[in-house]
Amino acid sequence: MPTNNLLTCQISQGVTTETDSMRNVNSRHSLSERRALTAALTAVALWSTVATGFKLGLASMTPLQLLFTGSVFSTLVFVVAALPQGWPRQHFNLREGALFGLLNPLCYYLLLFEAYDRLPAQIAQPLNYTWAIVLALLAVPVLGQRLSARTLTGVVVSYGGVVIVLSQGQFNALPGLDPTGVALALASTLVWACYWLFNARSSTRPEAFMATSFCLATPLLGAACWLGPGFPAASTETLFYGAWVGVIEMGVTFLLWQHALKLTANAGRISQLIFLSPFLSLLLISRVLGETVVASSWIGLLVIVTGLIITGRTRTPAPADSDILPQQVRPQDIRR
Repeated sequence: MPTNNLLTCQISQGVTTETDSMRNVNSRHSLSERRALTAALTAVALWSTVATGFKLGLASMTPLQLLFTGSVFSTLVFVVAALPQGWPRQHFNLREGALFGLLNPLCYYLLLFEAYDRLPAQIAQPLNYTWAIVLALLAVPVLGQRLSARTLTGVVVSYGGVVIVLSQGQFNALPGLDPTGVALALASTLVWACYWLFNARSSTRPEAFMATSFCLATPLLGAACWLGPGFPAASTETLFYGAWVGVIEMGVTFLLWQHALKLTANAGRISQLIFLSPFLSLLLISRVLGETVVASSWIGLLVIVTGLIITGRTRTPAPADSDILPQQVRPQDIRR
């Protein structure tokens, strides 16, 4: 009888220990998910402000000047984030950094800022969101992915939304939009899609990768400013908008989004939060910039996002070396 009691006691203690262990695991998991949600929502809220920041900054600087000023601040952000990882002694790839620095920030943001300089923010912002559709199309020839019926449906739906946005509700006549601005906005989506498509193959840590790219690209932007429009005036206004663009758009939000994806066990659920950003952005465009956001902009953006969601749910088999694309690329920067 005492033996039985002892055995029962040991079993009870074992069950209690296992239960406590499971509770600790669940508690840590819950805390991690809350932190991931907080980081993701903060990134979404910050990204929602950037279209407004672009337009305000472009009111006092040229696109090249704004890009140079923003890149200086972004470089500082990424260098500070990369130094604890041993950069530049480790994780430094000069060739890779030069190539990707040419795409981002140099080519992509120059095209994007030129588009914002020529178009209303409510037009440029939804057009920029179609980069993920371009990514899905490029994945067919580059990665050998099959163009599924669902992906094709998402593409058609999204570009139908583009037509609605560009129409500005005037389907019986062409609206007075700058065609060069539209072309630049759409060209920026091609550059951004190429950037993340090839970036998915990089094994360099993201913070170090961005630090190298921006350190190499920023001096080129400075030289272009010197040879072109000149450096922006060192005023409180230019520094503020440069910090807004460089820290929020190109810097801290990237790190926050990376942090959220590392913490969460469900990247797909976290990535859906990014679709809040363009709608919040339109609200700010209306309230802060004073643009009269027409109904076609809201409807067109909703249609574009619907197409992105349809495309994002595709489960097309991919080659082994590209199977990280849906998890690491598409959720990471479907924004702006």
